[in-house]
Amino acid sequence: MKQDLINKLNDKSAVIGIVGLGYVGIPLALRFTDVGYKVIGFDIDPEKAEKITAGKTYIEHIPDEAIKSATDKGFQATTDFNNASVADALILCVPTPLDNHREPDLSFVVNTMDSLLPYLRAGQVVSLESTTYPGTTDEELKPRIESTGLKIGDNVFLVYSPEREDPGNASFNTQTIPKVCGGDTEACQQVGIALYSHVIDKVVPVSSTRAAEMTKLLENIHRAVNIGLVNEMKIVADKMGIDIYEVIDAAATKPFGFVPYYPGPGLGGHCIPIDPFYLTWKAREYGINTRFIELAGEVNSAMPEYVVSKVMQGLNEHKKSINGSRILMLGIAYKKNVDDMRESPSVEIMEQMQRHGAAVEYADPHVPVFPTMRRYSFDLKSVDLTADTLAGYDCVVVGTNHDAFDYTQIREHAKLIVDTRGVYRGASENIVHA
Repeated sequence: MKQDLINKLNDKSAVIGIVGLGYVGIPLALRFTDVGYKVIGFDIDPEKAEKITAGKTYIEHIPDEAIKSATDKGFQATTDFNNASVADALILCVPTPLDNHREPDLSFVVNTMDSLLPYLRAGQVVSLESTTYPGTTDEELKPRIESTGLKIGDNVFLVYSPEREDPGNASFNTQTIPKVCGGDTEACQQVGIALYSHVIDKVVPVSSTRAAEMTKLLENIHRAVNIGLVNEMKIVADKMGIDIYEVIDAAATKPFGFVPYYPGPGLGGHCIPIDPFYLTWKAREYGINTRFIELAGEVNSAMPEYVVSKVMQGLNEHKKSINGSRILMLGIAYKKNVDDMRESPSVEIMEQMQRHGAAVEYADPHVPVFPTMRRYSFDLKSVDLTADTLAGYDCVVVGTNHDAFDYTQIREHAKLIVDTRGVYRGASENIVHA
């Protein structure tokens, strides 16, 4: 059974099913299609399936032409999970958010797996790519799969291979980013390597699904901790009247032992703000208190509140209260030059300012209409930046430093700017550095 599946993956006669057509699933589906596999994409959102079928994109950095090319080659998108039985590989790319108590919410993973169970058959491989705590694959997916009578490592195969997508990063893509892969058994590992080796330049095998799950967490916790450190340094430097960006640039001239990280208004994206909490939650099961990780999380989670305090400070200096002020959030995507809104700190800042009585609007050329989000609701559209509109706000908050913004124009016409991204380094007149 194992060799038959590996042969199908190697000669590209295998059908690949991608479950979850978002920032991870779509690039993966396009890559499998591009090298010659038949690909079926599954999503619970009919609007996504309809757009793909029409050859249209809904992710800014993926052009219509890429979707159209894939559909011309046979890529199909559907909400009908009956088609899962056709797939030889089922790759799960679904969200793993936190719940209201900042604890792991595996409902998307579990519900997706449960939806696929009626269509599982011998000769398939299931791969989970969603970021999660060590043990998810063998504790949650494995027993569900084996409840159907199938045997992992014998007639069905299970792997964990964490996604490493970086939306908008032109230097790396799905093909060129090395891919970690861990199997539940040695046979599973061999199948996993066969699954990914034809679409990824370098597959990095590890000893187990848990090792692969921990690898992904380490990658993102490494960044979260270092960003937490530099955010705390920013607050200290600000109190001392020191430009933190000057300090970082100077430290970065050291050719060894230092990697520059830059401060901001908080953490955004699906991984870095969330992943540390997955590990801290799981570690408690083993009686371990991950104090270092949790402290970094506390610092980063507090940054939006720090930014709002700087907004209030700036308005006070202009003899204004935040209550009743008109405030423009400049950029609401979680990072520059993308339309990805996941866990964007700009939105948390908007909500906090609104709670303080501010009339909040936003400008973001990458997000023309405020999208539906799980935690936030704003009935807003991006405003056009003109001299008159800029002059009409009491404060402009630089939340995301998109290249599309004319920062000279903004500075010329805005009454007050709160800069969270170091856009106006060294400037002081009407600029509050946050």
